Amino acid sequence: MIQHILARYGEISLKGKNRSEFERILLRNMRAVLYSWPQIQLERSGGRIMVTLHEAPWRDVAERLSRVFGVVSLSPIEVAPLSLQGMIDAAAEVLVREQEQAFVSGGPQDPSVLSFKIEVRRPNKGFPMTSPEIAAAIGERLLNAVPGLQVNVHTPQVVVYVEVRNHETFIYGVKVPAVGGLPVGSAAKVGLLLSGGIDSPVAGWLSLKRGVTLECIHFHSYPFTSERALQKVEDLTQVLANWGGRVRLHTVHFTEVQIDIHKYCPENLEITVMRRMMLRIAEEIAQRNHWLALVTGDSLGQVASQTLESIHVINAVTRLPVLRPLISEDKVDIMAKARMIGSYETSILPYEDCCTVFVPKNPRTRPTLAETERAESNLDIPRLVAEAAERTTVKTFFLDRSEV
Repeated sequence: MIQHILARYGEISLKGKNRSEFERILLRNMRAVLYSWPQIQLERSGGRIMVTLHEAPWRDVAERLSRVFGVVSLSPIEVAPLSLQGMIDAAAEVLVREQEQAFVSGGPQDPSVLSFKIEVRRPNKGFPMTSPEIAAAIGERLLNAVPGLQVNVHTPQVVVYVEVRNHETFIYGVKVPAVGGLPVGSAAKVGLLLSGGIDSPVAGWLSLKRGVTLECIHFHSYPFTSERALQKVEDLTQVLANWGGRVRLHTVHFTEVQIDIHKYCPENLEITVMRRMMLRIAEEIAQRNHWLALVTGDSLGQVASQTLESIHVINAVTRLPVLRPLISEDKVDIMAKARMIGSYETSILPYEDCCTVFVPKNPRTRPTLAETERAESNLDIPRLVAEAAERTTVKTFFLDRSEV
């Protein structure tokens, strides 16, 4: 029975003097998703994290850990003594296990023939054999001991990896890919402008991948938008919480703001003014909650408010950085990412958000700052921003243990 999983991280290893802090946060996040198995132990081990299972099912554990930002891959491993014979014995166990899995997965028709390769890393330079010598010795012994093996260094059916470390040897035959990135909580807080569409949840997910602590802002225009529309956004927040842990949703009651925009502003600039009001309100909420940036799901040129001219005019109202992770992405790629993270089916539910209220027939795609400021001249902007921020409600979402 497999008793250990080796978890690898990528960028964390480049963090120099800050590396231990990133590792601490990663360990905390890994423990959070392993609540079902309190017996599991996590331990830093030479640029890796050793997961000692104590009878926990390795496939289920690996599935959960593969969703933890910061983990790049996982391997079920055999821990062998620091001796050639120990390596050979463990390599034989791994080879047999991977051989069986290859056949179950639709491998070669002839189960009596298997091509393999031994790949050795030797961080322990004090071990009295080089990596090629170790690989040759293990390969030779396996060829003599296991019937039907063939060496193939270019396209093997099974690769047995051997890592010679200071006090032991790690041997494994599979690398389970994980999500990568940086551990959530290793960067500052940001506020995601979360609509009910496809794009903004993906932008939030990509922000989580860079280690931020994510909070969401949603602009709700009841009764123009329904309670089902709000429930849809709450469900999308839950999707993000399942990836990033605790996520707070700030719901801004936006109806009065939209009514005033529709009443006092030229129709073709209503979308531009609405977006500027959203950023003003979001900045006010950000200041109250110590966020250092805002995040949007903008993709350049996708709609009228996402042309460069519109983005320039909309950005002018805030001093906060506005991050746009999807700015160069095609819609097809965004939809594929939404399916992968689990938000797509919720995003396409037919409940409208405030962006569909009072939609002009011919919105300005290249507004200027001067004409937009003139369009806003009859709005009592400080009052609208202050009242909207005061009416904002907050709901917190946590990792849904029934879904993990």
